[in-house]
Amino acid sequence: MNSTDKIFTLPQLQQQVSAWRSQGKRIVFTNGCFDLLHLGHVDYLEKARRLGDKLVLGLNTDASISRIKGPTRPLQDEVSRARIMASLLFVDAVVLFDQNTPLELIEAVQPDILVKGDDYTVENIVGHEVVLARGGEVKTVPLVKGYSTTSIVKKIEKQLNS
Repeated sequence: MNSTDKIFTLPQLQQQVSAWRSQGKRIVFTNGCFDLLHLGHVDYLEKARRLGDKLVLGLNTDASISRIKGPTRPLQDEVSRARIMASLLFVDAVVLFDQNTPLELIEAVQPDILVKGDDYTVENIVGHEVVLARGGEVKTVPLVKGYSTTSIVKKIEKQLNS
């Protein structure tokens, strides 16, 4: 399988999720920017995938990242980020979304399990009401401390300026 085979448009993803459901698979959903892949991301996504059978990753577009994080981000374009994330064996599907939050995507996918890192509370996870209303679960998983794209960027900037 090529990494590009795991990158879906929303209509394609909805068909794939339907096929997985017909096979009795539990769909896990998470989202993020994933601008620079690091150990924290890998650990988080492995833990998320273990909660169900298929892991769907909602990936912010370049435009949405710039709106959220400022004009210097993202560091990598959305095509590169999507391919990198799709190359991970524990990620089953990647879909881009352009909104500031993944709410519309969560409403469309209707995951069985919604996951974020433990820097969130269940009540603060966008889409938790949607998932809980249909009998799904909303979970947090422990994050590896000390890893973030922002901290990596700051470390690089500090090294360049010294």
